[in-house]
Amino acid sequence: MQGIRLAIFFSVFFIIFSLISYYIFIRGWQGMSGIPISTLKIGYIVLFVFFSFSYLAARIAGKHLPLPLADTLATIGGFWFAAMLYFILLIVLFDIVRITGNTFSLFPGYVLDHWDKIKEFVLIISIIFVFVMITMGYFNANNLRVNRFEIDVQKSVDGLSELNIVVVTDIHLGHVIDAKFLNKIITGINNLNPDLVLFPGDIVDEDLWAVIEKKLGEPFLKLKPRFGVWAVTGNHEYIGGEKAAVSYLSRFGIKFLRDEVANCDDLFYIVGREDITRNAFTSEKRKPLTQIVNNLETNRPVILMDHQPVALAEAAEVGIDLQVSGHTHHGQMWPLNYITRAAFKLSWGYKKIGSTHFYVSSGAGTWGPRVRIRSRPEIVLIRMNLQ
Repeated sequence: MQGIRLAIFFSVFFIIFSLISYYIFIRGWQGMSGIPISTLKIGYIVLFVFFSFSYLAARIAGKHLPLPLADTLATIGGFWFAAMLYFILLIVLFDIVRITGNTFSLFPGYVLDHWDKIKEFVLIISIIFVFVMITMGYFNANNLRVNRFEIDVQKSVDGLSELNIVVVTDIHLGHVIDAKFLNKIITGINNLNPDLVLFPGDIVDEDLWAVIEKKLGEPFLKLKPRFGVWAVTGNHEYIGGEKAAVSYLSRFGIKFLRDEVANCDDLFYIVGREDITRNAFTSEKRKPLTQIVNNLETNRPVILMDHQPVALAEAAEVGIDLQVSGHTHHGQMWPLNYITRAAFKLSWGYKKIGSTHFYVSSGAGTWGPRVRIRSRPEIVLIRMNLQ
């Protein structure tokens, strides 16, 4: 059943991806209409096909390729995803201008007489614009920051007055996010001297074999917080096979909570929910939150990890003190942040509902392109003060 659902998911993705790529190709070809068939046009075809299918080649045939080649194809293909977004936005913009101008006869005679040259100029400007956007987004994606804030929880616990919690979501280890960036994350975490480290999902990308080949689990052994390192599954663990991902990462000191509760030294509780993707990719459903927390002592702080911030009201109703989530990447690339804001009650940042504190992280890594535009990668430090 899971295999059938994955096949449907990737088939739909491939169809949409192919249609968008074809449309961009045609509009680019039309922009070269004034140029006779030449080496330039042949090069355009070859490069377009290569860029368009690099990511799919890395995903489908990666295991049969040398790892550095698979990494390179995935990286190039990821950049193409970013390019697709901005090319399609530019095409739509120019189409609106073209249709409006033709409908209302707004273009001067010079423009109409030199239409082929105008199209060539627009094509060149578009390529330069997209290149600049991707370059800026790449450097931004590597500029990891620490977001700090404090919350007050009205619970008194003997032997614990505060709790320094570090949260890192959506690393997406694999072909694109490598050991160098992971070690940067681990160093950043350790520099904050956390009592507790939480990874609320999508630690790995789809291709676990690349993670294993690069030994990307080993850096996690450097984490030694007082109350341990905890994680939950995300949608990408399910896409790639959550059992294998959990089994591998558990060997490196990461404790996964799968619709269950951990009692930390009789001081506080950590609750971990299965990602909601479980409902779609397996025959089993994730447990209701009320069932998971049914027997908890309410006088102790309760921290919840839920990868996707889809059930905030449910967490508030059962008295969770702090919920941390990720998944959204806050859109990762403008203007997708407007979509995540519309899709989720909280796309990024802090919110309080009743007595429950929520933080949705924009994530540390990236999916697809190593590019972030109007979205910064982050490590989150939450100081929980108990009163």
